[in-house]
Order: sequence, then structure tokens, then C-alpha cells
Amino acid sequence: MRLVLRDVAGPVLTAGSRGYAAECATVDPNRALRPAIVVGATSEDDVRKAVAFAGRQGMPVAVKSTAHQAVHPADGGVLITTGRMKHLSVETSTRTVLAGAGLRWSEVMAHTAELGLAPVMGSAPGIGVVGYTLGGGQSPLLGRTHGYAADHVRRIDVVTADGEPHTVTPDREPSLFWALLGGKGNFGVVTRIGFRVFPVTRFHGGGIFFAGEHLAAVLEAWREWVPTVPDEMTSSLAVRRGSDLPAVPRSPRGASVVHVRIGHQGSAEECDRLVAPLRAVAPVLLDTVGSRPVTAVWEVHGDPATPSPRLHRSLCLRELPPKAVDVLVRLAGSGRLLASLEIRALGGALDREPEVPNAVATRGVPFVVLASAAGGVGRAGDLRGQLAEVVDGLAPWAADRSMVNFLSEDEAGDEEGVRAAYGHLRYARLADVKRHYDPANLFRLNHNIRPS
Repeated sequence: MRLVLRDVAGPVLTAGSRGYAAECATVDPNRALRPAIVVGATSEDDVRKAVAFAGRQGMPVAVKSTAHQAVHPADGGVLITTGRMKHLSVETSTRTVLAGAGLRWSEVMAHTAELGLAPVMGSAPGIGVVGYTLGGGQSPLLGRTHGYAADHVRRIDVVTADGEPHTVTPDREPSLFWALLGGKGNFGVVTRIGFRVFPVTRFHGGGIFFAGEHLAAVLEAWREWVPTVPDEMTSSLAVRRGSDLPAVPRSPRGASVVHVRIGHQGSAEECDRLVAPLRAVAPVLLDTVGSRPVTAVWEVHGDPATPSPRLHRSLCLRELPPKAVDVLVRLAGSGRLLASLEIRALGGALDREPEVPNAVATRGVPFVVLASAAGGVGRAGDLRGQLAEVVDGLAPWAADRSMVNFLSEDEAGDEEGVRAAYGHLRYARLADVKRHYDPANLFRLNHNIRPS
């Protein structure tokens, strides 16, 4: 196998090889990948050779950038890692970025911020640009104003299952362009992606923290507040363990804290006026809302910076009535293993069809709930049980689609779970595109869409 891949510029590794374990690591220390071969791609040519080899051998292909969404261990497959592919260019006249498959949002924004520009970025600096965007990409700052990250893509360089490279645009292979944006990694290995950015240098945002005992009052106030704010305001609410938030004072270890997240693109005065009703609901433990450079957007959610063993589940809600608030409060109080239970407000531009249509499934869905539970392999059964309680408890208000980037390992590994996330008609169209570009389902170690 090594001889067949001798012309690959990057490393070719098998189990036991030096560097294999590091190349297969994911953001969950308990869930390393186990492929037969790893190809550390350095270029589109490396990717092309790796995919062609896998096709000849009948081996499935997995792709890893940052491994935030690895859903299969890749046993017996070829793993292509793209972290060495760091090409980055910005065309200021058209406000477009061309980014290599190995880039993370922190790397892109460090460059665009110097030019007074910002992308529709994710909630943490280590998130990979390509994986996030192929799943839609819901930003904690720019989403309600500009829509999903996928809505602003204008070019995708991809190697399909036949080992051939394509440059896909809205006018060139439009069906593949539509399917890639929202369809995750089902149609090939994306090597570069081109997208629009926006003239944003600063914003007003941060977090407002309350003691967990005030969750019912804060959540009800937030529920009533969300429909009243303009598209320039993006917000979410999370219940977190105080031990995960060392900056929050007066929070006993293990006690819950309510964290209201704010990202606003108006003036400081308007931001203060808009969030005043939330600040007045209950005694505030900590208030970090203020003016920030756009590169500080990661501070809004304060996601963990280091890998940790966690499981998660999610669902979208078609509404958030008072009874659903009561259920969320009960679940947050009883979820002893939950590290976080959060609800994000969508709407605004996230509901509007983009200039160029794509396969993102969640337009018109007002809320998404994401629950995560922390613990090692020995507690997996208990963790899954508590996460199932969240999903089952909120089922009466669940939407008929899901946010594909938030699918759990179990859901993404199940054909019916993936089908349900997209809805029947969208899934059928995706499966038809899959049949054309990957009839043998070479790319199946993912949120898999089977060829029709």
C-alpha cells in the first residue's frame, strides 16, 4: 500500500507508524480514529492520489480537518487529513476569501481582521472552516444579519470519488454546488473554498451571567425578548456548571450558572438599550457585554479551548411556548451529568433564501437546542440516557428538521437520523446528486447520504 502511494508528498501512515496516533486524534480524547491508512495531504494532488487509491482498493474514505465532527472510527478506511493545506488569500476589491481545507476560523480571521473584514464565523477559534461551512455554518455574531456561512460561498474546489478535481461554482456544476453546501462531506474532498466576507471590525457583545436558581425567570424573559430584537442582534442562552466558568464569581463548585450570550452589530447605546430588560430580570453575577474587536468573537460563547470527552444531542424547535420553558428548566435542574444545555435563537437572515440556493435544511426554524454531557467511556450509558431525556422531553415542540452540524455521533451514523435531519424531499435530491458523483458511496464515513 505504501508503494502505491509513493508519489504523495505528505506522510502516509499505518497503525504503529510514528505520528499515526496524532494524525488520528479527535477533539474527544476517547474517540481516536482507526483507519487502515492515513494520508496527510499537502495539496490537491495528494488528495487526488489518495482518493484514486481508495477507489481502486474498494476502501471507504474519511476526511479530517479539526475532527470536531468525526462520526465513524474509519476502521479499514483511508483517512485523508487536510490540516497541512493552509492556502489563504483575500481579494479586497470583491471582499472574497479563498481558504485551504486545513484552515481554522482563527487563522482566517487573523488575516481578514487586518483588512477590516470578517467572515460568517463559528463560535470557537479552532473550528475548521470547510467542515463548518459544508454543514451550513451558524454564526454567533453575523448569522441573523447575513445568514448561514454556506450562503456566501462562491467557489468550491473538490476531488470527487473518481479521483478527479473539480472547481464548482453556481454556474459550473450547479447541482453539485447546491449539494455540497449543507450536504457535509458526502460528495468529495473539498480542498479549497471561496466565500464572501463583510466589513466588520468591532461588535458589542459578551455574556450576562446569573445564578442557576434564576433560570426560570431568565429563560422566560429571554423567550419573550428574542422576537423583539433586530436582525443585528444574535443571542443564545446556556445553563453551565460553574466549575467550567472560573471567571464567574460567587458560583459554588458544581452549581449551575445561566449564561446569556450577546452579539450585536449596532452602537453601544443601542446594545445597552436592547439588553436592559435581560439585565433587570435577576441579580447579575457577571456582565461582560461591551465593545470588542471582531477577533474577540470567541469570547461570546466561551467554548472549552482544550479537547475533552463529551457526548451531545441536539434538536430544533418549531416554537418555544411556556410549557417548553418549564421542561427546559426541569431538564437543566435534573441533568446531573449535563455540562451544558443551550438554546440558540435563529431567525433573521437565517430564514431567508440566499442569492444562490443550497441544501441547508433549517430555514424557518426559530430555535436549536444543544445538550452536552461530560465523562469518560465508562459513563457513556448514563450520558446517553440523560441526553435522550433532553430530546424526549422537548419532542412535543420539535421541528421536522435538524441542524446537520449538531448531529450526534449516533444520529449522524444512522441513515434514518440523517434523512430526518434534511427532510424527505431534500434528502431525495441529495441522494440523487450522490448517485451521480459517488455511486459506490466511497464517502460513507460521515453524515452519510446513500446514493439513490
